[in-house]
Amino acid sequence: PPFESTDMLEFIHASGAPHILCTWGLGVSERVMQVCAESFKVYYSLDAPPLRVPPEVSRYFDLILVGSEQQRATVHERHPDIPCEILTLGPEFADFETFRPLDLPKDYDLIYVACAQDYKRHDVLFEAMARCARRVRCLCVFGYGDKVDELHAYAQRLNIDVDFIDPPGVPFAEINRLMNRAKIGVVAGINDGCPAILTEYMLAGLPVLANGDLCCGLRFITPQTGLSVSSAVFDQGITYMLDHLSEFDPRPYAIEHCGWPTSVQQFADMLNANGYKR
Repeated sequence: PPFESTDMLEFIHASGAPHILCTWGLGVSERVMQVCAESFKVYYSLDAPPLRVPPEVSRYFDLILVGSEQQRATVHERHPDIPCEILTLGPEFADFETFRPLDLPKDYDLIYVACAQDYKRHDVLFEAMARCARRVRCLCVFGYGDKVDELHAYAQRLNIDVDFIDPPGVPFAEINRLMNRAKIGVVAGINDGCPAILTEYMLAGLPVLANGDLCCGLRFITPQTGLSVSSAVFDQGITYMLDHLSEFDPRPYAIEHCGWPTSVQQFADMLNANGYKR
């Protein structure tokens, strides 16, 4: 990166610039910004770093979307004059039908759906499981990542009860089924952007245990949806939630606050408030 976006440039030259250009992540070049000078240009990183494009690209955006106040402050350090709004864009795969409660036996205490990479901090979860006052059972689902063998060995070395589904992972419907076999969803990372997996757990009916230092997503952890604790007491968080499962009811909150209808309306309001005129 930055990618040249050659296919997009050819499409724009053939079809004309769009009314709204949305850029997610890092797949855009300055040339695209220039040929879309009349478009309303929106950026969202979908990850922990709120700006994953260089300044010569990000300076063109009319609106930048982030998932937390911390991320907004980072954006304003680079671009104090560009409007920056907090929004969880309901991903098209996190809909109410794909992720939903199923009447299945809960044969796992925990599930962690996360790539096998260091920033997902499986070590926080594994070490907490080793410290737990009682033995707990966990399922780790990897879609991709280069730490698969290391994490298998790590769990074995700690003598904890973890089952793994290795890359290339499984379809969304199967992810939902696997979530429904667990009592709690886990987010152990810190430098991570997690609104999608948080809401997917919640839509499947699982309360979420999140790392209290997570940089993006903690605003969705409420007394209704889960608990956030530091790495040092993650084991206590596991025990508390397993002992108080009846206190949580995450799906209604996720539908009301994080679902795509709410996100779309909020996005439309933000466009209009920040100068978009068709």
